[in-house]
Amino acid sequence: MRVLIQRVKEASVAVEGRIIGQIPVGLLLFVSFEESDTTSDLDTVAAKVSKLRIFDDENGVMNLSISDVSGQFLVISQFTLHAQTKKGNRPSYIKAANPAIAKPLYEQFVTKLQQYSGFKIQTGEFGADMKVALINDGPVTIWIDSKD
Repeated sequence: MRVLIQRVKEASVAVEGRIIGQIPVGLLLFVSFEESDTTSDLDTVAAKVSKLRIFDDENGVMNLSISDVSGQFLVISQFTLHAQTKKGNRPSYIKAANPAIAKPLYEQFVTKLQQYSGFKIQTGEFGADMKVALINDGPVTIWIDSKD
C-alpha cells in the first residue's frame, strides 16, 4: 500500500463537474494498493496517518497532529502511485491491484482511518475520472509505503 500525504489549507474532488468531497485544513491522501496488501497494511497506515505530527505548533515546529488542529481527511484512490518507470517511457502499472481487489481495500482503509481518527472521512469516487483541487500547505508532502 502506498499513500502520498499532502498537508493542505483546503482540498476538494469533483466528478463530472460536481464536488463530491471537500475539506478545509487537513490531509489529502492519495492511496494505491497492490494485490499482496492485507488488513495489516491498512491498519498500520491508518494508525500512522491519523497520528502524524506534521502541523505547525505555535513555534513553527511540525509537532501537531490532525486532531490537534481540528483538521479533516480527504482520501482519493490513485493506482498510478504504483507506476514502474524503470524501462521505457510508458509507465507500467503491473504492481497495482486490479479494481476487484483494490476497491474493497480502499473502502476498508477509509473505514479504518475513520476508526483510528474518530473523524468522518471525505472521499473521491473509486475508478472515476476525478478532478482534485488543493492548496498544499508548506508545502508538506510525505510518502508512506507499507512494504518499507
